[in-house]
Amino acid sequence: MDFVYGDILTNNGFKKGFIKYIGPEIIEISFSKPKNKPKIKGIILPTLINSHTHIGDYFIKKSKINIPRNLDEMVKPPDGIKHLLLEKSSEIEIINGMKSGIKIMTKFGISKFYDFREGGLIGINQLKNALRDYKNISSMILSRPKNHVFNKDEINLILNNSDGIGLSGISDWDYSEIIKVAKLTKIKKKIFAIHASEKIRENIDKIIDLKPDFLIHMNQATESDLNIVKENEIPIVICPRSNKFFRLKTNYDLMEKLGINLMLGTDNSMINSPNILTELKYYKKISGINNLEKLLNMITYNPRKVLNLDYNILDLKLTKDLIILDYENLNPHLLN
Repeated sequence: MDFVYGDILTNNGFKKGFIKYIGPEIIEISFSKPKNKPKIKGIILPTLINSHTHIGDYFIKKSKINIPRNLDEMVKPPDGIKHLLLEKSSEIEIINGMKSGIKIMTKFGISKFYDFREGGLIGINQLKNALRDYKNISSMILSRPKNHVFNKDEINLILNNSDGIGLSGISDWDYSEIIKVAKLTKIKKKIFAIHASEKIRENIDKIIDLKPDFLIHMNQATESDLNIVKENEIPIVICPRSNKFFRLKTNYDLMEKLGINLMLGTDNSMINSPNILTELKYYKKISGINNLEKLLNMITYNPRKVLNLDYNILDLKLTKDLIILDYENLNPHLLN
């Protein structure tokens, strides 16, 4: 029988305590000090969530192409370099790239990632194929149609095979088309998420009218825009390393000041490792935030709230659902 002792991150903040376990099974979780010497001391928390990935472009990372720092040139659909490469690359190349990214996430205690899945039904099936060999990680698959038009049969098909819709942004669509996509997604009781005000400010009223479950980026949003997001209780996923790479202005201080529910994502796998702890450390550095509870909630409890998960660490039964971080460097130790 082994013990892990330290600061346990609960959904009500940090509490000192220990986890007693035998093999993969948790025997006891207690908010006290163990009588015996613990095997490990550290920060004890639920497994991590990466709230925004494009795992399908990981293969580009290995292609050794020169990735431009111009956002539109690289990722704007349909003619961005990324999308052209996705079209001309083989399925096995794309799937193997996905597997490489997923393997990294499992190594660093990520149990779920929210993926914006390009390529319609084909893209959905590629990700499902890539996940088959991994038992301790899953994806919230947010699909999108092949083209920026509303085709009811296509949208129904991808919604029936995914967790919802994840779109590139209202600037890439005819708005009358995008609102039909959002309405059908809600009718099907699926997740609707969208990139918003990433490079340029976009109309906040149009964004809110789509009734998104969460937004990505909002870099160029004004204080008024963010107040509206706050009033509507819409979380925002921020991706600091991606924004740095593409040299985009950000407004994280304002988001923090307004108390918006923030989550962290690693964004495009062609430029960033999908290790969410690397993202967390970078955000900690640039934000100057030293409140570990606030930071760690961005990759644990905050994203679970998006899925309305009534998550209580006291209910955990298996060590695979826990991760231990060392105090000094926030490096992980997995118990499973």
